[in-house]
Amino acid sequence: MSPQQSAQSMKPATAAKKLGVYLPATPEEFRADTVTRAELDELEKHPPQWLSDLRRNGPHPRPVVAGRLGISISGLARGGVTEPLTTEQINELREDPPEWLVRERETQAKVRAEEDRVAAERAKKA
Repeated sequence: MSPQQSAQSMKPATAAKKLGVYLPATPEEFRADTVTRAELDELEKHPPQWLSDLRRNGPHPRPVVAGRLGISISGLARGGVTEPLTTEQINELREDPPEWLVRERETQAKVRAEEDRVAAERAKKA
């Protein structure tokens, strides 16, 4: 390895995904340039105000929305949620869940139970 090894860098979309934020909601300077691994680590350790605000209030990307609602990303699509949601919108759905959300949570619970059963069977065989 040479002493002047170049730093690993990633596209803004990849960095936003790793940070758990919705890329179009990030500042222009974040979207305009690549992000190095060191810069990403710094953002995670010492998040600037814009990152803290996005994580707290949203809008949130689909994986975050799905996780906060306790369903899969596919469940979001089946429920007709195609746009990113804010924390306020997620909380409203939690407080008064529509029928599709109740159904998707039940589906997710069944999937998890089946995964646990399969894992227990594999553990017995091992």
